[in-house]
Amino acid sequence: MAQTFYEAVAVAVDRALVPSTLLFVQPSKPYVCLGCHQQMEKELDTEYCRGHGLPIIRRSQGGGATYLNSEQLFYQIVASDSSEVIPKKVEALFEKVLAAPIQTYQRLGVEATFKPLNDVMAGGRKISGNGAGKLGSTTILVGNIIMDLDYDSMAAVLRVPDEKFRDKMAKSMREWVTSLKRELGHVPPIDEIKKILRDSFEETLGVALNPSQPTEAEVEIWENETKPKHLSQEWLLMPELRHTALAEERAVKVADGVKVIEVAHKAKKLVRITAETIGDRILSVMITGDFFIVPEDAVPKLEAALRGAMLNRSELEAIVRKFVLENKVQMAGLDPEELVTAIMKLSEHTEKYPPDIHPYAEPDTGKPGNRS
Repeated sequence: MAQTFYEAVAVAVDRALVPSTLLFVQPSKPYVCLGCHQQMEKELDTEYCRGHGLPIIRRSQGGGATYLNSEQLFYQIVASDSSEVIPKKVEALFEKVLAAPIQTYQRLGVEATFKPLNDVMAGGRKISGNGAGKLGSTTILVGNIIMDLDYDSMAAVLRVPDEKFRDKMAKSMREWVTSLKRELGHVPPIDEIKKILRDSFEETLGVALNPSQPTEAEVEIWENETKPKHLSQEWLLMPELRHTALAEERAVKVADGVKVIEVAHKAKKLVRITAETIGDRILSVMITGDFFIVPEDAVPKLEAALRGAMLNRSELEAIVRKFVLENKVQMAGLDPEELVTAIMKLSEHTEKYPPDIHPYAEPDTGKPGNRS
C-alpha cells in the first residue's frame, strides 16, 4: 500500500474525484522496489528476497531497483495536468519539486543540493532518490527523505556476479549514499520532519495544503484496481512476458544468421538492449533499464516501431526521432542519440551479408511482392 496507493490517488485525480494531492507515507515493513523498465531476474537476487520474506513490487515509474523500509519517509505528488504549479517537462519537474526536500534537509541541518537529473546530494553523497511519470491526465513524482540506511540489505537484494562483488557494492553504497542519521548523528522526530517537509512544499510551490485522509473512492480504486494489478505476475514480469523468448536467451545463435543478443550501455542511466536479429536487421527487441520515459507505455510501442529496422545509425535515429515526436515522448537520462548508440552495439555481434544474399531480402520467385 505504501508503494502503490498514490496510483489510486492518480486515478481519482484523473477522474476528477479528488484535487491534486501530496502524500506522506512510511512503509510498515521492508520490501524491494523494481523500476518500471527493469527485468526482475537481471536486477534482483530473487532467491535472497524470497528467503528473507521481502516482497518485490514493480513501480510504475522508471529508475533502479532498491531496498526500502520504515527508515524512509516517502513524498508522492499527484498533480492534475491542469495545474499551473507543476511543470510538464520531466527535467523541470524534478528541479522545481525537489526544492522542497532540499529545503527540508537544510532546515534540519544538512547542506543538501540538487543534482540533475533527479538526485538530492549532501557532501557529495546521494540523500534522496526520485522518480516521475504520467497516469492519464496526471503528473506523478515520488521521492524520499532518508532517515537511516541498511547498507548490507541494500546490497544483498541486488543481483551480482559473486559475493566479493557484493562486498564492493556495499562499500560503494556507504561511500556514495547517505542519510540524516549519518549526517547529523541522530534522526529528528518524524513529526518534525513531516512538518518541515509540508511547510517547504507550500513555500517552494506556492500552494496551500489542506490535510485529509484517503477518501472512500481512493480506497475503493486501490482495492479493486491498483492492488490487483501490482500483485499480478503479468505486471511483475512485464518486460519478460512481453518478450518471453528474448528474456530466456542471451547472445545465442538460433539459426543461420539469426541471433539473440544482449548489450548494455551506460549513459546518465543504464539501458539494456536484447534483440533477435537476422544478419544486421532487427526482428524483435526488448528495451530495459533504469531510465525514465514518459509516458511509460511508450516503451513497447517503440520496440514495435524498431522491428525490421537495419542496424544503421541514420535509419535508427530517424525511427526514434519520429516516434518521440509523434508520441510526445519525454526521455530523461536517456536521449534518442544515446538510445541509438545502445542499439548499435548489437552490430558488434551480428553476422554481415552482402545485400544480394541478405537472408531477410525478398526471394527471387519471379513473382513480385511474394515472400517466403
